Amino acid sequence: RRSDERGEWRLRPEMPERWTVQYAYREMRLRMRLGLTSFKHVGLFPEQAANWEFIYDNCLRLRRADAAPRVLNLFAYTGGATLAARAAGADVTHVDSVKQVVTWARENMEASGLAGVRWIVEDAMRFVEREARRGNVYDGIILDPPAFTKSRNSVKNAVKGYREINLRAMKLVRDGGFLATCSCSHFMTYELFTQTIHQAARNVHKRLRQVEYRTQAPDHPILWAAEESYYLKFYVFQVVDEK
Repeated sequence: RRSDERGEWRLRPEMPERWTVQYAYREMRLRMRLGLTSFKHVGLFPEQAANWEFIYDNCLRLRRADAAPRVLNLFAYTGGATLAARAAGADVTHVDSVKQVVTWARENMEASGLAGVRWIVEDAMRFVEREARRGNVYDGIILDPPAFTKSRNSVKNAVKGYREINLRAMKLVRDGGFLATCSCSHFMTYELFTQTIHQAARNVHKRLRQVEYRTQAPDHPILWAAEESYYLKFYVFQVVDEK
């Protein structure tokens, strides 16, 4: 309530302000704390759950006997994708600019019986710039930023933001590694998002092999009579250096 960004909750009698949910898939067992926040979230985006499963399966596939895959999760929020990758044995770096959210993600890790995540409180753009200067690369990068546009009037700036963060992330993917990249704004259409990712790859001389295209989970259906219901675009690419 109150505005597009902030609001207030009205609790029914005996409704808690915090609670815990569990999510199980194969050998993955996640426990995540939910709570009522001033920015209208509860600490979890359930429409991404099917994509956590995809991340878990593919981190298992990338795991080798001599080394765990290095995974970078940007705009990582409370850590659903981070925990899925870590549960599969990946070496995970979790980056978010909000200290309280990173603390929340750490609590979710501990509640899930996991350990060993590298926690970074920093702006994602600044972090990837510094990693590029250091020459660090990753086997996989998860890029799930907040909506860069919530109106048609700001789509042009959103395109610039998506292009910049994607091209900088592509620089950090090892040759033959993987990028999972998302947009959660329905104003950033499938066609526009696809074009933006293509431009980013061309700008940094990368070739993309599409592995999969996904949307939100089936319990968040896309209604053809309501274009705003088609909001989540989730691409997985193999990123290859131009020779």
